[in-house]
Amino acid sequence: MIDEPADPMVTVVIRRRTKPGCETPFEVAMQEFVLYALAFPGNRGIHVIRSEHANPREYTVVHRFADAKARRTFIASPPYRDWMVRLRELTDGDPHIEKTGGLSGWFTLPDMPKAKAPSKLKMALTTFIGVYPLTSILPPLAKRFLPTWPPLLANVLVTGLIVALLSWVVMPCLTRLFRKWLFQTN
Repeated sequence: MIDEPADPMVTVVIRRRTKPGCETPFEVAMQEFVLYALAFPGNRGIHVIRSEHANPREYTVVHRFADAKARRTFIASPPYRDWMVRLRELTDGDPHIEKTGGLSGWFTLPDMPKAKAPSKLKMALTTFIGVYPLTSILPPLAKRFLPTWPPLLANVLVTGLIVALLSWVVMPCLTRLFRKWLFQTN
């Protein structure tokens, strides 16, 4: 059996609940924190999601790092600790923090904080369902609409579109669509 190469990427999901009336100051602080986080080496993206249904005071932050070392360096930095003090003043209690690695970060549902990551087979099948149409449709479209572009440059554009669509559109939709199958408990 051949060992799979480990994906070193780390995804951290943080859930916080603001104190009553602190939603606006919390959102302003989070906007500033996101700018700080995005500039930090090893950062691979951060998204803040406000719960719209159950409780509008609940926020989920999905933060991706290149690897565990990048995350350790980030949380050990004095500005990070200062940010945590500032955000803690606006929230009830300590945040719920969950760390995952590799593809598991795509399979995170804000309303299921304690859900165990799906099996690698389920994640691979769901990812295939998301990747296949994009890799089948986007390259021919790029050739058709950008015929004068150098192939390497067109490939960079298509690859970037595929990654962006997977990260922000396709995988979140597929995770919600297949949630019962992905997160079924026996």
